[in-house]
Amino acid sequence: MLICSDGSEQGERAARFGAGMAAACQSDVTLLGILEGRGDSKLVLDSLNRSLRLLEEKKVKAELISRSGKPIDEIIRQTEQSPYDLVVIGAAQKERRGLFWMSSKSYRIIKEVKPPVLSVAGKSAGLKRMLICSGGKHYIENAIQLAGGIAKAMASTVTLLHVLPEAPGIYSTLPRIDEGTDTLLKSKSELGRNLRRGKELLQALSVPVEVRLRHGPVLQEILREIKQGNYDLVVTGSAPSRTLRTYVLGDITREIMNHTTCAVLVVRSEHLEDEHFRLGGWFGSKRPRKSRQPPANPAPPTT
Repeated sequence: MLICSDGSEQGERAARFGAGMAAACQSDVTLLGILEGRGDSKLVLDSLNRSLRLLEEKKVKAELISRSGKPIDEIIRQTEQSPYDLVVIGAAQKERRGLFWMSSKSYRIIKEVKPPVLSVAGKSAGLKRMLICSGGKHYIENAIQLAGGIAKAMASTVTLLHVLPEAPGIYSTLPRIDEGTDTLLKSKSELGRNLRRGKELLQALSVPVEVRLRHGPVLQEILREIKQGNYDLVVTGSAPSRTLRTYVLGDITREIMNHTTCAVLVVRSEHLEDEHFRLGGWFGSKRPRKSRQPPANPAPPTT
C-alpha cells in the first residue's frame, strides 16, 4: 500500500484511515511525503513522523520516503517504480463553485495512476458499512474482489447497488415493469448474471452482502443511497482518461466524489474495448465492421 501525505490535516486523516486498513489486511506500507516548498519541510516531516509512529503502533511494516517536487508527478513516478495494490490519498474538497468542486489534484491522481486509489475526504474513521456501485457489467469484478478482501479483513458489511435508469421519454406511456431484486438475481439476463456473480464472490469471502436495486436517474439514486445508508466507504469504477466513454456519458465517479464526504475507492476499468466502447458501439453498431479481405486466388498482375 502507498499512503501519500503532504502534511495537511486531510493528509493525516488519510494516513490514519490507511493505517487501520493496512493493519487489518496485513499490508506493507510505503509512506510517501512530498515537499512542495522549502517552508513546508518541518510541517510535512512532523506529519510523516506522526503517521509513521501510528503505523508502528499497529505493527505495520512501513518504509518512509520523502521527496521534493510536484505532488502528482512524484506520486505517479512512485507507482511506476514499484507495484502497489492500493494508493491512499487525502482529498481536500473545495468551496462548491462551478461544475466540479473536488480538488483537481486528487482527481488527476485517480485518472493517471494504474493502481486503485482510495480517496479519503472528510472525517472518515472506521469501516463498517461499504457500498459497491455496480454498472451491471463484468468489469466491476476486480473492484468487488478488492473491496471484498478489505471488507472481510475489517469485518464490514457490503451493499451491492445497481440503478435501473429511467426509460426515455418516448416510452413514458407504456406500463412500467417493476423488477424485484430476487426476480432479477434468478433471471438469465446479463444484468442478473453479473449481479449474481458479484454476490457470490462476496459470499465466498464470508462477507455479509445485500443486493439492492434502485430506479431513476443513476447519479441521483446513488447519492440518495449513500446519504440514506450512512456508508463509510463507496466503491466505484472509472474509465481511463480521455476515452470516448468518459466524453459521452460524463464521469459519474467524479460526481460521486464531488458530493460525498466519505471515503471513495476507485478501481479503473481495464477492458473497455470488450463492450465496443468505440464510435460504432455507442451509435448503433453491435459488431465491428468486417474488413475487406483480398480474393483467395488473386489474379496475377498484368504488365
